[in-house]
Amino acid sequence: MTADNVIKRFAKGDDGRAEREWRALTLLAMHAPGLAPDPRKADLAASEPVVVMSRLAGVPLRGAAVGDEKIKALAEAVTALHSAVPSDIITKIPLRPGHQGEVIGHLDIWAGTARPRAGGLVRQAMEAGLSWLARSGLKAGTPAGVPPVFGPGDGNLANYLWDGSRVQVVDFEDSGRSDRAFELAEITEHVGSWVEHPLDVPTFLDRFDLSPAEAARLRTCRRLLALIWLFLLAGDDPEHPRNPVGTAERQAGRLLDLLA
Repeated sequence: MTADNVIKRFAKGDDGRAEREWRALTLLAMHAPGLAPDPRKADLAASEPVVVMSRLAGVPLRGAAVGDEKIKALAEAVTALHSAVPSDIITKIPLRPGHQGEVIGHLDIWAGTARPRAGGLVRQAMEAGLSWLARSGLKAGTPAGVPPVFGPGDGNLANYLWDGSRVQVVDFEDSGRSDRAFELAEITEHVGSWVEHPLDVPTFLDRFDLSPAEAARLRTCRRLLALIWLFLLAGDDPEHPRNPVGTAERQAGRLLDLLA
């Protein structure tokens, strides 16, 4: 890292992360300048790819209270992300990693591996979530009437930087074609949006003018991603936990509330 630039290095066999990062930075620099770091240069063909970008001022929204002013700025940044890239370009961009079909595939595997080891409220929520998933119709794909948008692919509030007046966005390794409902659910259901300083989800979501189809899909996507997070948190290593004790149980309660 230099005073003006950030040098982001990717491991060998990065599964396209560097390419997705560079594509996102160049698209956003063209269609929404100032929203994300400016792309400087990249070596995507290197055995360990490198992307160089400008350094943004600001502090992550995660780790501090997110009041009304920050919620407004966050919603504006997310809206800009979703609307910046023209639709004729969006349709040519590959689906983002962790899209609906991919996460359902993970759940199909985890149902047979992680669920038998769970107990108590966590097991109850897993059973309820998987039962809902089986009848949800999600395996048929995204419903009609839900237009594609550019999705950053990571709902961690640590990737949204507050500079005192606006929010800018970093980390596009998992970006690609998505839809608004799925990307909003990425933010509201991410563990970083509630485990420390809870995001006011109703206030945040009220700032988006969703179509009836998108609003219905948002409810579905929140349940799906909450179920994903339950399995992820239930698999936390008890010897070296990444989150506070009881986080999986709290997530189980959150999922059951969403399913109610």
